[in-house]
Amino acid sequence: MLKIQSLSVSYHDHRVLHDVSFDVNSGEVLALIGPNGAGKSTIIRAASGVIPSTGYVRTNGDDFQSLTPLQRARYLAVVPQAISLPPAFTVWETVLMGRTPYLGFLGHASAHDEELARQALSRVNALAFADRRVGELSGGEAQRILLARALCQSTPILLLDEPTAHLDLQYQVSLLELIHELAHKENLAVMVALHDLNLAAHFADRVALLVGGHLKAIGTPREVLTSELISQAYCLPVQVVEHPFLGGPLVLPEKMQ
Repeated sequence: MLKIQSLSVSYHDHRVLHDVSFDVNSGEVLALIGPNGAGKSTIIRAASGVIPSTGYVRTNGDDFQSLTPLQRARYLAVVPQAISLPPAFTVWETVLMGRTPYLGFLGHASAHDEELARQALSRVNALAFADRRVGELSGGEAQRILLARALCQSTPILLLDEPTAHLDLQYQVSLLELIHELAHKENLAVMVALHDLNLAAHFADRVALLVGGHLKAIGTPREVLTSELISQAYCLPVQVVEHPFLGGPLVLPEKMQ
């Protein structure tokens, strides 16, 4: 379980995250939603130790701030927003980097490490281009490689910052289906920042709504994705109806007058 307590972040003297507290349980997907600038990516970065923060991020009683980066990397893996990966590396080399926290003094990957890399590439349907250079990948392919690298890290906690960015709809759905399956079958604690409310409604077990760096609501998709809460958060009138095919809430903007 990932436990976040009174987490705050400031850039210079401007506070962008205000005393946020919640848990991410093992075996569940928690989606962070909210308008641009709400603090979704900030929580991911603060929880992973990329940016300084106050408050506590804990798991199994261990405070992440007291751990070295290598120790922390055995607890959680992060899939950041699409970034520039080293173009000269192959896909295989990039994914195998996920095993870095477990390599010995000489840094040589074992047969077990290589098997985990193959499994991770297979899970994201990328095994076929393992030998390609990262610089040859599309944005969507690069995002899948970032997920494979995180899966190869074999951690109990997985943090994802807009993992469906740059992906076609079919890959958005297949990727979130995979993330949901991993959380439930492998008992992972998964926190994912998402812009698409309807993807969050369908694939998340719980949803945390952030507005202006404050946690406004947390609960099941039905509890949080209400017309009142979403309209207030996004400053846009919406209707929330029952999805005609999938069940669960479906968020639709009301016709503008």
